[in-house]
Amino acid sequence: MASIARRIAEWAYSLSYDQLPAEVVEEVKKRFIDSLGVAVGAYYEEPVKIARAIARGTAGSLVRATLWGTRSLAAADHADFANGCATRYFDFNDTYLSKEALHPSDSIPAVIAAAEIVDAPAERIIEGIVAAYEVIGALADAYSVRSRGLDHTVYINIGSAVGAAKVLGLDVDRFEHAVNIATNTSLALRQTRAGELSMWKGCAAAHASRNGLFSALLAWKGMTGPSPVFEGEFGFFNVALCGDKFELPELGGSKYRIMKTSIKYWPVEYHSMSAVEAALNIVGKIGKIDPDQVEEIKLDTFTVSYKIIVKDPEKWDPRTRETADHSLPYIVAAALIDGRLWLETFKPERYLAEDVRKLMKKMRVEVDPKADELYPDGILNRITIKFKDGRTISEESTYPPGHFMNPLDRKGVEEKFLRLVTRYVDEARAKEFLLKAWSLEKIEDIGGLLRLLAVED
Repeated sequence: MASIARRIAEWAYSLSYDQLPAEVVEEVKKRFIDSLGVAVGAYYEEPVKIARAIARGTAGSLVRATLWGTRSLAAADHADFANGCATRYFDFNDTYLSKEALHPSDSIPAVIAAAEIVDAPAERIIEGIVAAYEVIGALADAYSVRSRGLDHTVYINIGSAVGAAKVLGLDVDRFEHAVNIATNTSLALRQTRAGELSMWKGCAAAHASRNGLFSALLAWKGMTGPSPVFEGEFGFFNVALCGDKFELPELGGSKYRIMKTSIKYWPVEYHSMSAVEAALNIVGKIGKIDPDQVEEIKLDTFTVSYKIIVKDPEKWDPRTRETADHSLPYIVAAALIDGRLWLETFKPERYLAEDVRKLMKKMRVEVDPKADELYPDGILNRITIKFKDGRTISEESTYPPGHFMNPLDRKGVEEKFLRLVTRYVDEARAKEFLLKAWSLEKIEDIGGLLRLLAVED
């Protein structure tokens, strides 16, 4: 039987734009637009500026790609890293929930960089994004690397290599070597998302994407990789998974996995998305919440949510932006008090404020078995508030806006994009980008399309 790496390579190599359903191509366009939107919106954030500054030092490279938000080129892998940091920093890009929860659009910077390197036709870009999403999703369906103390970016690394290899036009053998190299170098520690979270939380996936692109570039030029990288004596199964093994699910088939990814409607860790909707529904009914009038708040959630965004003591006392957007108690408190949730919610003056901390102290969080039964297809969160005057109100949500069961249409995607991008980019250029991006399969100059969103030269 063929190795997992070989199966991935053969499937991705054979993938053709002509066989993709129209709805899959439409979702690719939505993810492309959404990724550029959140990236440009994060242009001036500190980790993004750091990554971009380093990338600018590589402008003389012969293998270059566009730094998003600029008209400048940098070494392709450095551009990938900088663009990936921007895409991920606000925790606002799309999500796939399964045995492992992750963000498939973290691979898009690698696919676009590869396309610029070889001036790939637009249909090949779409193939590359679909291939990356499919492999990332299938690996997430197969096994939770989180359970072994590894970060989900392990799978982003592999999927980015697949997407980049597809765009570069590798043959099956070199494709397999790209997967072998990426997998062999993919291991990343889950400490990235434990305790007090650092800037690296928003950069780890960018590093994985960059490594995936670099793996594909090496294979493109003839570098071979260790095999069998999953099944070997010192391969992924025996070392990374401590002897556990998994079967790779079917790739492609009747429904592509990109159709089960969800676009974020608010800039928070995805498992809290329905809690935001429930909180804002409460505010819509009775107005903003005064912490002094509250006796108790009970949050019912599911096990995965509890483990990622509740259980750590730091999630009850967020001291960084990265911890705040991964804190269910803080997210709910801010939404209830402010009646809104947006980028400013995660500034220090907000998450360190006394009113939200007062309300958080009145919360308790429990795991609801009903919510566990619904996960991962549904993310049930319930908020019950008991007031000092005896009143009680409760709201719950399972499929918030943008969830694949409640997807955003083009208008919804555009509204989010424009709200983010027009912070720094002229609205006319932003709308021109949108007009062209909805016809992504016809684009002849991907770099020219990206430069429409230049914040600076």
